[in-house]
Amino acid sequence: MLGIVAAVLFFIAFLINAADISTNDTFTSTNVMLLGLTALALHIAGIGSGWSTRRRR
Repeated sequence: MLGIVAAVLFFIAFLINAADISTNDTFTSTNVMLLGLTALALHIAGIGSGWSTRRRR
């Protein structure tokens, strides 16, 4: 799930950068890209993947 969120954030960052959309200082393409990288790192770490490591016996 977080991998999809990261892909969407990367696409938004690309659109902001490619279209030269002027945004405020907190919503720049670099900040959106860093949020995407954070979501991707959490996805790779296994957080939010929906899989449980606990097994019932």
